[in-house]
Amino acid sequence: MSSGASRPVGCLYGVGVGPGDPELLTLKAQRVLRQVPVVCAPQSDTSHESYAFDIVRGVIDPAKQEILRFHFPTDDADEAASVWRTAAGAIAQRLRQGKDVAFITEGDPMLYSTFSYVLEAIRSHDPDLPVEIVPGVSSVMAAAASASVPLVTHGQRLVILPAVYGIDDLKEAIANYDTVVLMKVNRTLIQALANLEKLGLAGKGIYVRRATTAHEQVVRDLHQLSEEDFDYFSLLIIRK
Repeated sequence: MSSGASRPVGCLYGVGVGPGDPELLTLKAQRVLRQVPVVCAPQSDTSHESYAFDIVRGVIDPAKQEILRFHFPTDDADEAASVWRTAAGAIAQRLRQGKDVAFITEGDPMLYSTFSYVLEAIRSHDPDLPVEIVPGVSSVMAAAASASVPLVTHGQRLVILPAVYGIDDLKEAIANYDTVVLMKVNRTLIQALANLEKLGLAGKGIYVRRATTAHEQVVRDLHQLSEEDFDYFSLLIIRK
């Protein structure tokens, strides 16, 4: 907070709300979300509701807190960047008014999170605005727990990739790491299955969809998957 006659400045909280189960919200996340006057909820333009907002619905009070919603496209990087700049401006305005703002994001704010884009935009224009990160349970850890499979042990190495870009990328990752986690594999999973066969890793993959939620699905025989099983909130764990 600033001193003297100047107006106090609010704090921006990047709050990880976990993979889906509200019981996996940390105590700190719950405390922050209950006390801030403003909650920022990102939402894909293809979704009817914010996934992160659904998780925290029982913690916040829309009657007493301002809910800022920002709809971002998932297939247009330039348009998405524009949305995040707009969001950063709206958040910065409220911070300068002395209001604390919680930007909620599924999983953890520092791992493939929409919050990172807003954080970058805010720091580019207002580097002195206070920011605090509240870690959350990532979908990677949640999926491993749901599948009851250790990601790595002892001196093993782990790599996390946002998607499968081709057999050469997957081949290189598998050659250099003991466990590969492919995130958001929905439509690329078909190619991933073919790659696993070519690399001699048939039966080594575990598909986890919407971990910790009522719609959770853990599939160990990937040949059983159909187009309907693919989901944006899914990942594939490959252990050699």
